[in-house]
Amino acid sequence: MRLGHSLLAMALLSAEADHAAAADAAHGQELYESRCGGCHSLDANRVGPAHRGVYGRKAGSAPNFSYSTAVKGSTVVWEERTLDAWLTNPQALIPGQRMNFRVATAEDRADIIAYLRKESGK
Repeated sequence: MRLGHSLLAMALLSAEADHAAAADAAHGQELYESRCGGCHSLDANRVGPAHRGVYGRKAGSAPNFSYSTAVKGSTVVWEERTLDAWLTNPQALIPGQRMNFRVATAEDRADIIAYLRKESGK
């Protein structure tokens, strides 16, 4: 049975990698600017924290931003899976956080994540 679990895990990771590779960072930039730009910027804290370098960063750790207690106290590190979960439903990932925005489609989330990853140098 362990071999079966290992094969399943490998298949899921492969599918995730394929999905990430298929993501369009240029389209993600357009989406980021139109949907996220009202509250976020790559380099300046606004209503939400700056996002340059967000990929691979612990949630609640961007300098000079006043995070909710929930986000500061979370153990979340921003990567494909956690960013996708956050953009799907922030409250489900970190109950008590303050963001009330969701990205409905998996393709749009993947593109935004690809853009954030690129802008984080990852």
